[in-house]
Amino acid sequence: MSSPSSQPSKFAPYKEALAALSQRTRTPLPSLVISFALLHELTAIIPLVGFFYGSRALGIGEGVVRAVAPPQSTAGRPEQGESSGGFLSRFRDTWIGERFREWMVEGEVRAERVGRRYGWFGFEKGSKVNEATAESQSMRAASALVSGRIAGDVANAVVAYALTKTLLPIRVGASLWLAPAFSRAFVQPVGSIFTRVFRR
Repeated sequence: MSSPSSQPSKFAPYKEALAALSQRTRTPLPSLVISFALLHELTAIIPLVGFFYGSRALGIGEGVVRAVAPPQSTAGRPEQGESSGGFLSRFRDTWIGERFREWMVEGEVRAERVGRRYGWFGFEKGSKVNEATAESQSMRAASALVSGRIAGDVANAVVAYALTKTLLPIRVGASLWLAPAFSRAFVQPVGSIFTRVFRR
């Protein structure tokens, strides 16, 4: 009978990769882990903000949401201008299109939560949503995506979130690659300053 502690965690591959990287670069593992975590967050925040303001400046948020959302049909006929064999319909039916829609729904839920908390994206600051469960919020976001009700800065935030999620493999690789140098240049010097201050 196996104990729960013997089962590998979902972070086991990262731990192994960081331990190997630590040995290869002769960088202490704790500072390497902190560097990886900071870089991973930076590689999420910077593209998110860049994609948001880029889609806002170009005015493409609503168009991307409409293009990726499944077309609404009337009496079983596709939306006007939508050919059954067009690029968008083929993209929507792929695994990538499905994942992108899932990330857009997740992005809409997060954009609404942030918007209500800070008063952004046209939401009233501190307003509460009537349905408090995460599942009901996801269902409402999915229906908003399908119906095309996502507009303005919420659409820009949804597109930015989905595009940032697509960059995840690149972000992880870049964070692993930059972690040793970032550790030596930033984390270790800051750590030594804190160590000197608290030893006094």
